[in-house]
Parts: sequence; structure tokens; C-alpha cells
Amino acid sequence: MFSRDQVLELMRERVHHPAGMRELLQILKVPREERTSFKRHVKNLVSSGDLIQIRGHRFGLPEKMDLYVGRLQTHPGGYGFVTPERPLDNGGDIYISGPYLNEAMHGDRVVVRIERVKEGGRVEGRIIRILERSNASIVGRYDRDENGMGYVAPFDRRVLMDVFVPPGQEGGASPGEMVVVELTRWPTATRGAIGHVTQVLGDIDAPGVDTEIIIRKYGIPDEHSRDAVAEAVRLGSQVAERDIRGRSDFRGLPTVTIDGEHARDFDDAITIEKLANGNSWLGVHIADVSHYVQEGSALDREAYERGTSVYFPERAVHMFPTELATGLCRRSARPGRPARVPRRRDQQRRADDLHGGERHPHGPRSGADETVRAARADVRADARAVPDPERRAPAPRID
Repeated sequence: MFSRDQVLELMRERVHHPAGMRELLQILKVPREERTSFKRHVKNLVSSGDLIQIRGHRFGLPEKMDLYVGRLQTHPGGYGFVTPERPLDNGGDIYISGPYLNEAMHGDRVVVRIERVKEGGRVEGRIIRILERSNASIVGRYDRDENGMGYVAPFDRRVLMDVFVPPGQEGGASPGEMVVVELTRWPTATRGAIGHVTQVLGDIDAPGVDTEIIIRKYGIPDEHSRDAVAEAVRLGSQVAERDIRGRSDFRGLPTVTIDGEHARDFDDAITIEKLANGNSWLGVHIADVSHYVQEGSALDREAYERGTSVYFPERAVHMFPTELATGLCRRSARPGRPARVPRRRDQQRRADDLHGGERHPHGPRSGADETVRAARADVRADARAVPDPERRAPAPRID
């Protein structure tokens, strides 16, 4: 039975011109009992852009028709560039002038035909097909024109067209408010894009609205999946005895978190231990989140998709659900959490002369963690309590 990859490989080896389905079945000698699956594979290859369907229901390979598949990046000036998945001979992108964008939008995956190569090597092309739309939802400002017709002007200036909002589809938005609009009809050569408002964010100057705009503009996932949350909840809020087993114990050392009091999470800390020989050990304690994330789990898959946490001035969008990111793995003045610690030994006379060094997976802290500000206050209080031998009593006043 033919696989998808086998169909593509046979096309590359034996089909040297665009061919109809009947001709393909003959050229590739497809058995009658496998023709249904073969046609299904061809359809899927067309959807993915590995094959191109042209007039007359003929199919061909893009590399044999001077066609390229890639992502469109538009510019507020009204033109764009396509980064081809199959590199050009001289490298670089394909320039697309405004009239040749053909209703494609920023981020769309498209098929491009090369129109000319200008002096200097710049390649220019025309978009002939849109394979995959990128902007199912757009964030922008809702307004009405002089005829009372609602529309959304995209916040991202690379989205070059407004989205019209029919009466009754504005979702309670008032003119001037920032909204999220879901496209219900893509733009064509004769009609603009149409959508309905799914969320009203509010006035652009209102607190927190700018953050909501950025989250939606860049498609940052703002919620975790039910499976990932369920896994985080099942881990509980207390460190189990099995999580401590086999780890080094640093609970006898005072610990200072290096995250500020207003940080979005508390997952890093330091300790300094004075050694008998006069040297010092510096321990950098990092919350061991990986201990709770099993490979292939819902938490693992979601972390892979997100890649990182995203921090804003007033909030954070964490890579893991709150129950894990700011709960079980939070380091603060409360029962501690498993962590990993690289420890460095320094010379007392030269702080930059680092040598030695160890790494320890270790168990929870004792709960004596302090923030940087609290630790600084303690140091200053101690300093004020120590008599200064150089400080002299004030001279008596003579009236």
C-alpha cells in the first residue's frame, strides 16, 4: 500500500510535468485496490503544498513549475516578502508588491510564482494560492464609518485590511474600544473580510488593556489545557517524602531569594556558607520544576509548545499551570521546595577567583527564605548594632 511519502517520492522520480489523476494512475502503475488511498494521499499533499493543483485538475511538484511555498510577512507600506520553504538558488526572500498579494494576509502560508529576477538578484513574485490562513482572530480598534457600518482596524499594522462587522455582531463594543474580532469570511478580490466581535478588551489607555493586546497580537496562550491543569493539581501543594529522597539537605543554611518582593514568581535563591579554611561556598538554588514533569505528559507537551514563560509589568503568563509554577515550585518564606544547586567555592581574598564547584539536587528549604529587601534590612540592622571603634562621641556643647 502506498504511503504519503512514497507517493511524493514516486512523483519526483517519474512525473516530469503536471498530470491529471488518470495519467498519474497510469504512470505510477497504481493497483486498482489502492487507488482510493492514492487519491486521498494526493489530496493531502495538495493541502500541505507538497503538490500543486493547476487548471484542468492537473497535479505537479512546485519545484518543477517554478513555484515556491512559504510564509508571507507583510509590511505596513503595503507590500510583503515570502520566506520560501525550499531555498532560492541565491538565497533570500521573494518580494511581493501590493497588487500581487491577492488577498493574502500577514502570516499566511502561500504558493508563489516567480515573476522576474531584477538586476542585483532581487526575486519578485505573485501569490497564486493561499494554503493556510494565519489570522483566525485579530485584535484591533472597533469603530463605525460615516454610514454607520462597523469595522475593526487591526492593531498590528502588518494586517493591511480592516475587518467589517455587520450590525448586531459588535458584541457590545462601543466605537473606540479595543476588541478581538473573529473572521467569519476571508477577503476575496471583490469583497473585504467580515467578522464578529468575540471579546471587548476596553479602552486602550485603561490599565491592563495594553497587556491583553500584546498577548493576543502575538498569540501567547493565556490558558492551560484541562489535562495540564489536572496533572498539576494531582501533584498537590505539599512536598512529598519521596520527592526529598536522594537529595542533599541544605535546610541548615539561611537562604535569600534573589527575586524581588514584587516578582511574578519566586524560584531562585542563594546561600553563602563559611568554611573552616576561611573560604566560602556560594549556592545558587533553582527550583527543580523538571522533577514534576514527566516526558510525554500533558505538562511536558504544553511546556514544549510554549517554550517559555512571558513576563509583563503587572502579570506573567507562565509556561506551567499556576498550581505548579507559583505553587509547588515557589520558593518563599514557607515550607521549601525541591531544587537544584550549583555550588562554587571562592577565595576569600579574590571574589572572582572561582574554582572547585559541585551540583546538587536537593530537598526543600526549612522555610527561612528571605527576600532581597528583607535580607538587606537585616544586614543594616546588624551593622547598626555593632559599635564602630572609629566613631567618636559627639563633643559637648558649650553654651
